[in-house]
Amino acid sequence: MKKDIYILGLETSCDETAAAIIKNGREIVANVVSSQIESHKRFGGVVPEIASRHHVEQITLVLEDTLQQANMTFDDLDAIAVTKGPGLVGALLVGVNAAKALAFAHQLPLIGVHHIAGHIYANRLIKEFTFPLLALVVSGGHTELVLMKEHGSFEVIGETRDDAAGEAYDKVARTLNLPYPGGPHIDRLAAEGEPTIDLPRAWLEEGSYDFSFSGLKSAVINTLHNAEQRNQELKPEDVAASFQQSVIEVLTAKTIKAAKEYQVKQVLLAGGVAANRGLRKALEEQFAELKDIELIIPPLSLCTDNAAMIAATGTILYEQGKFEDLAMNGYPGLDIEQS
Repeated sequence: MKKDIYILGLETSCDETAAAIIKNGREIVANVVSSQIESHKRFGGVVPEIASRHHVEQITLVLEDTLQQANMTFDDLDAIAVTKGPGLVGALLVGVNAAKALAFAHQLPLIGVHHIAGHIYANRLIKEFTFPLLALVVSGGHTELVLMKEHGSFEVIGETRDDAAGEAYDKVARTLNLPYPGGPHIDRLAAEGEPTIDLPRAWLEEGSYDFSFSGLKSAVINTLHNAEQRNQELKPEDVAASFQQSVIEVLTAKTIKAAKEYQVKQVLLAGGVAANRGLRKALEEQFAELKDIELIIPPLSLCTDNAAMIAATGTILYEQGKFEDLAMNGYPGLDIEQS
């Protein structure tokens, strides 16, 4: 019988300290996440130095909770996987050095994982992949369309040229005086409003799968300022609904077009903005009409940063024999195609 593979994953790329143990790349044995949102909320965004300090304080506690939840010891593990990039360099180094110390102390293989690859592989915890597939990655720092023809192979066919979708959400939310993180608040308000404001859609040149949200963000800010100067009252719900409709329309249209052109069998939604109810609903409605393409959307718990997705990706790298040595570093600008 084939031996079960147990991978411990660590994730500290931004403001969540997380650890998880995954069995055979598909089954969550334990998954613990310590969030720092409350610490960063008063600053309106993530403060890198504060994030790093929190990771130092939490990494051992989160790791102990994970092993206790799984009722396992390091002797039961086959390897340790950790996010090596991209992310905040100080935050990454906490996880990387913790993983290197554990791998050395317990003589376990060390695996470095790309953070965005992790978000994509969160979907494999729900459904086995069928290639070729297309991943729509939407987060605070990334908006990309990634084509996969086999495990561990990533081809970026479209990416943002300026602001990521999640970044635009946070900036628009700040303009509406909504608390950080802004994405969930915009999503909630949008469900209560009507898209009555005409806002731009950045389709870019014909045939491009790239994205651009900087102009849309500026259009929202200008609309609010102009209304204020004219003493015209705009309902925040309608502003949120109009902004969200513009973002979702571009994301869904380009994803569907790329899925058809590349004749993929699955489309995966990945990243923190994958938790957006408006985006999830729009994709479900659009892909319900495409009978030959399967849409996979992870549960909310696997959309935001977590270590289960890192361990799931690490399992593939373990099976492929792709290990790191103790010289591994944190790489804040790591390219998924080169990782």
